[in-house]
Formats: sequence, C-alpha cells, structure tokens
Amino acid sequence: SMSGIPAGRLRQRIAIQRKIEERDSNGAVIESWQTITGLEAVPAEISPLSTREFLAAQAQQAEVRGRIRIRYRTDLDASMRAIHRGLSYEFAGTPFQDAEAGMIWLTIPVGEGVVAEP
Repeated sequence: SMSGIPAGRLRQRIAIQRKIEERDSNGAVIESWQTITGLEAVPAEISPLSTREFLAAQAQQAEVRGRIRIRYRTDLDASMRAIHRGLSYEFAGTPFQDAEAGMIWLTIPVGEGVVAEP
C-alpha cells in the first residue's frame, strides 16, 4: 500500500524536463529535452504499478507502467518527462492531486523507464 507516505519516503531525486523546439541553420525543426530550471533534483518516489493497477492500465491500453509521486505543485503537464539515474520516464497521463496522511502529493503516471536520449 502507498498510504501514509511521510516526506522522508521521497528518497529519489528526479530532473523534470520539457520538450523544446529549435530551428537549425536550414530552418528544420529539432526537438530536444531541456531540464526545467529549479527542477533539477526534485524529491520523488518512483513506484511500479501493482499487478491490479497494471492490469487495469492494460485494459485501457494505457502506457502506464508506474507512478512518480512528488510534493504537490501545479506547473507540470503530460508533455513532460522525468530523468532518474539515466532513465527517462515519459509522463503517461495528466499529473493529479493526491491527498494522504495530511500531505498533498502530485502523482504522475509514467511509462517504462528507458535509456534517456538527449
């Protein structure tokens, strides 16, 4: 159970990135990921889905493989990704508010961690 997580459980540190589009000298659009200033080391807990949650996600054909929980904030959206130890976790849905044990969390559904490309 994920209930009653004290802040001390946020033992991992993630960088949150957004996709930016730039033009090269030929005018072609190049997409790349950029870490958001101030979000280079966000305290987080990365958890796989439980079997039951995984089956529910599969039934919806969702790409959700896990969740990242951080302290609540309002400036993240489904277009972003998290980086942890060289793995990229694409957000697989809109982050949602999650209140437990007197704390307000942001839970971010994420896909499988894959080796991060720049």
